[in-house]
Amino acid sequence: MQIGYQLIPKNTGLSIFIWIVFCLLPFYFIIINSSPLEIVFGIITIVLFFAAYQLNFIKKGWTVYVSVAIEMVINVGMTLYFGYVYFSLFLAFFIGNIQNRVGFITLYIIHLVTSITSVLVGFFIQTETFLTQIPFIIITVVGVILLPISMYNRNKQAHLESQLADANKKIAELLIIEERERIARDLHDTLGQKLSLIRLKSDLAEKLMTKNPDRATKEIQDINQTAKTALNEVRDLVSMMKRTRVKEEIVRIKHMLELTEIDYKIIGDPDLKEVPTFSEHVLSMCLKEAITNVVKHSQATKCEIVIEQLKGEIKIKVKDNGIGIQKNWKQSDGNGIKGMKERLEFVNGQLDIESNPGTTLQFQVPLVGYQ
Repeated sequence: MQIGYQLIPKNTGLSIFIWIVFCLLPFYFIIINSSPLEIVFGIITIVLFFAAYQLNFIKKGWTVYVSVAIEMVINVGMTLYFGYVYFSLFLAFFIGNIQNRVGFITLYIIHLVTSITSVLVGFFIQTETFLTQIPFIIITVVGVILLPISMYNRNKQAHLESQLADANKKIAELLIIEERERIARDLHDTLGQKLSLIRLKSDLAEKLMTKNPDRATKEIQDINQTAKTALNEVRDLVSMMKRTRVKEEIVRIKHMLELTEIDYKIIGDPDLKEVPTFSEHVLSMCLKEAITNVVKHSQATKCEIVIEQLKGEIKIKVKDNGIGIQKNWKQSDGNGIKGMKERLEFVNGQLDIESNPGTTLQFQVPLVGYQ
């Protein structure tokens, strides 16, 4: 921590110039109406206060409490002897920065009691001096009461926000790892079988080149077709990885449902506002998978899509009047339900399924922690 920051506190709601005045005022108070000996003693006391104040930000443990005790004694002495009450604001600021709850409460109460008591006693000892400072003394007392609490709560909030930022960063890193693993699985499922088949057919074609050229030619043609199929599947996979928005997916869904002559109704605004990109991508992929299942497996004639953007979460419901998912659960589960669940888990989402008959898929995603 920089010395300037230690000596002149920032983020307290007061201008830096006011703190500079607070640093210079004690010299004024000891110079006016004081003997040379008192001036020397006062300057030494001020230097000792600021030295102890600096140690507050450097040292840790019990030495901090010793320094604060010295500062409290100096604060009381300056208040009673010289009529200078503003050191209490420096102490109030530092006490507000103490993270230990017990230490904060203890020092806050001690500082509050000693400051108010010394001000009250000072009114009887130096009535004239204190009467000329009444507005500033009131401000100081209010600062002693409110400033530590305000600083403590502000620092606590900043600490929590920092922890939340760190947690969000770790979550984002885990999401990347999970997404990489999912991509690896998809690539393995997509290419593994095809490449194995190409290898087997290549070995077979090589053996048949001299024995059965016609059969070898057919195997080569099969290899060519398998390679094309694998290439198309990779392209589809890459297309799925591209992050899309819900409103863009809705356009494609409308076209698909119209081609398959399924009556549809879309309720809600697909143009989502202030939704993290990754979360909206997951919603788009789940919506695409849900409609794909409706078109391929449901035998439905009607489909309804409901989009709700609530405070703190997004809900999307896909309902059809088809044969229902329970009649062919294994096949349906293999056609995207598992993938939808995995994607939603990435963003702490949830998938609910109802079939009575007809199928209703509802997936929701919270709007926190993802950017």
